[in-house]
Amino acid sequence: MIKTKREKKIARHKRVRAKIKGTADSPRLSVFRSNKHVWAQLIDDESGSTIVSAGDLQLSEAKSKTKTKKVELARRLGGVVAQKAKEKKIEKIVFDRGGYKYHGIVKALAEGAREGGLKF
Repeated sequence: MIKTKREKKIARHKRVRAKIKGTADSPRLSVFRSNKHVWAQLIDDESGSTIVSAGDLQLSEAKSKTKTKKVELARRLGGVVAQKAKEKKIEKIVFDRGGYKYHGIVKALAEGAREGGLKF
C-alpha cells in the first residue's frame, strides 16, 4: 500500500503526539509550516486552549520588500514566541515538531525559542 506524502506526515504527527502532552506548567510548542510561512503556538492540552501564538507574518521583516531567508525568519519567530511566553510567566515547554523533520525551519524556530530563554 503506497502512502502519499500527506499520509506519511499525518502518521509521523500522530506518533509524536502520542508521546507529547502540554500542561499549564509546561505547554506544548506546536509548529506549523506551509510553503511560504510558519506559525507557532503554545498549547495547554489539559484545557484545550492556546496560550500564545505567533506567525512570521507578524514580523516586520516578512512585510518588508527585502528578502529575508525563511530560516532566519523562523529563528526570529522562535524569539518572539519565547518573549510572549515570558510575559505569561512560562519558562518550560515541550516541543512538538508537528510531523516535520527536525531540520531547517523547524530546527531554527526551536533554537530561536531556546535563545529566547525557553527550556525544552
